Amino acid sequence: MGAVLTARGLAKRYGEVPVFDGISLDLAPGEIVALLGESGSGKSTLLNCLAGLDEADAGSITLAGRDLRAMDDEGRSALRRQSLGFIFQAFHLLPHLSVANNVALPLRLLGQRDDGRVAQMLEAVNLAALSGRMPRQLSGGQLQRVAIARALVHRPRLVLADEPTGNLDARHAAEVLALLRRCTQEAGAACLLVTHSDVAAQSADRRLRLDADGLHVA
Repeated sequence: MGAVLTARGLAKRYGEVPVFDGISLDLAPGEIVALLGESGSGKSTLLNCLAGLDEADAGSITLAGRDLRAMDDEGRSALRRQSLGFIFQAFHLLPHLSVANNVALPLRLLGQRDDGRVAQMLEAVNLAALSGRMPRQLSGGQLQRVAIARALVHRPRLVLADEPTGNLDARHAAEVLALLRRCTQEAGAACLLVTHSDVAAQSADRRLRLDADGLHVA
């Protein structure tokens, strides 16, 4: 089976300021790769470019066999809904939806039936008892776990995770890392994990570091 994601020669600038240049990356099915780097090194920007949420200035991105940069906005949105799960550092939950309805959102956007998947994901992140609560009623760690459940519920081919354990205590962080491992392996998905946590980095299959000179094995 080929790579879930392939990037070649990616570059991004903001005005005259380079963010990164010459980035090439392959993510294989079932693989978790930790992306390390100093704050401001462009890790979140790279994730956004790989997801098609931000436009790279040069290079190519192939996701699930599709040329992401050759697609229009509608095509990229459709590909994200089907093949991508994004765990945002700022959660991005919808405040007017309950926990269960936030998690169910990717399935509804795809026109898929729940079939118990939402309940399974909430159980997996230890939030089954809070399914009816609203986001404003949750702690930061609980919001993070809802965001993780939402990103995984539709069994995406690629998971992009921006500091997914940053708001969690050690026990819940370990549970989330185990969940990411299980879900990637079961679905044949790949996961790119931005983290400052040594524990999270050590749980990955590979570790890469992003700096001003590009992407390197850590």
